[in-house]
Amino acid sequence: MLVEVGRDEFRKNCASCHGIDARGDGPVAAALTTPPADLTRIAARRGGDFPSDEIAAWIDGRLAPSAHGTREMPIWGAQLAQGLPPEPLTQDLVRGRIVTLVEYLRSIQVK
Repeated sequence: MLVEVGRDEFRKNCASCHGIDARGDGPVAAALTTPPADLTRIAARRGGDFPSDEIAAWIDGRLAPSAHGTREMPIWGAQLAQGLPPEPLTQDLVRGRIVTLVEYLRSIQVK
């Protein structure tokens, strides 16, 4: 169930850059300065490990240290909170949406 919800969230928010198959070939990818990552190979680039916490933090983006430079990817933690009820429920809902995205990304990793 989480994977299906995450797939829908991905298609709604991420596919324009990363592509429907998450390979970095979305319709706006060519317009970006930094090409979007192939998200099906996260684990392959890390020796088979899928770092869920790191991926969740990257998607959220609100806690990224400024020393890491600029990023073209939206700060999804802030974007996903728009239109939600006031705190503290908002943070739980945002974390839940990010968890579904992470689980979907885990499910599409290539061997």
